[in-house]
Amino acid sequence: MLTGSSGGIGPTHDDITYRSIAKAFGLKLVEHQEALERMKKLSKPHPSQPNFSYDVPSPALEAKKRMIRLPIDTSRDDKDQVLFVDESLWVPITVVNGNIHILPGVPRLFEKLLEGLKPGLVPRLTDPEGKGVYRILISTPMAESAVATYLTELAGKVEPKGVKVGSYPRWGRKRNSVTLVGRDEEYLLSLVEEVENNVQGKRVEREDEMDESDDPDEG
Repeated sequence: MLTGSSGGIGPTHDDITYRSIAKAFGLKLVEHQEALERMKKLSKPHPSQPNFSYDVPSPALEAKKRMIRLPIDTSRDDKDQVLFVDESLWVPITVVNGNIHILPGVPRLFEKLLEGLKPGLVPRLTDPEGKGVYRILISTPMAESAVATYLTELAGKVEPKGVKVGSYPRWGRKRNSVTLVGRDEEYLLSLVEEVENNVQGKRVEREDEMDESDDPDEG
């Protein structure tokens, strides 16, 4: 039976898909060199990281490398486990156990990569709104890898309060999104100023609210 997953393969603390699936199947996470080389070649630097270098160790580099540490079964052929189906993208489709296909959650990437899969694999995505759950959206000009360390610390601090911290890239845009989700509205509101300061962002009602009118850069 073919199975697909969507999202959770980015550079931040809440991107745990690779790690979780590796644990479930008793696999190790392996830094995939071809994926890394494709990332270097095809990934544009984010405007908030003009001095980023793949040759200099940094928290941002470590965060980026989380995206190419893949659950690999050494008893299987690598070409059957890591699929590069679009020459314009560095992101692979990782296949575990021969049937579990791991894809990114960014809609544009998800759709492009689906084109390279068998027609029978049509994941069903749902996004129901939680009743009684509040969501705060903060727009940031910083790259996900640049805010990863802070968001990891924040997530640990607010978890006992039932708050989930999310980070979402906006493909082809200069700004990304950070979310705070929980049931205690007053507590969520008390976090806004701190988060805004640490991600150089601003609370918005829509994620495109602060998009500039000029041509967007790749994010």
